[in-house]
Amino acid sequence: MDDASAEVSIDTHVGSIRVSVVLEIPEVAVMSEEANCAIVRRFIDEVFNAGDFSAVDEILAADYVHHDPTTQEFGSGVEGFKRLIGYYRDAFPDLTISFDDQFAAGDRVVDRWTGRGTHQGELMGIPATGRPVSASGISIHRIVDGRIAETWNNYDAAAMLSQLGVISGITSQS
Repeated sequence: MDDASAEVSIDTHVGSIRVSVVLEIPEVAVMSEEANCAIVRRFIDEVFNAGDFSAVDEILAADYVHHDPTTQEFGSGVEGFKRLIGYYRDAFPDLTISFDDQFAAGDRVVDRWTGRGTHQGELMGIPATGRPVSASGISIHRIVDGRIAETWNNYDAAAMLSQLGVISGITSQS
């Protein structure tokens, strides 16, 4: 038995026969909810806010899956995510994301966040407007073995497009 497993002995009788079973059960590393939240905060601070793409390789699982109805064309995986964050940072070089709320339950971390930046590059075919933008959203991250394995993301894209002057009649709740 190694240090990463536990041994369980079961002794019982079946009629007049004594049965003894020893099971070796491997321990599964379970990260605390606090540690899971810290991984997500590091992800936002280093990758989104600081633009450190090298941190993506350390924080995301190799088979990372990203679910976002507005950015499906970038695909999943680490390289797909790097394309996605590059796209947003090109459009908003001063992009910052702040946490409005964060909590964890088991292997999931939920963030309610606000992203802010100045539209200085093309976004969704919209040339730079120079306008400041603020959009709120919610993300759910699934953590596996200390890395973000999957993210479901939804944000107020309509309010963002309204602030860019592309659509009208929508007010932001950000």
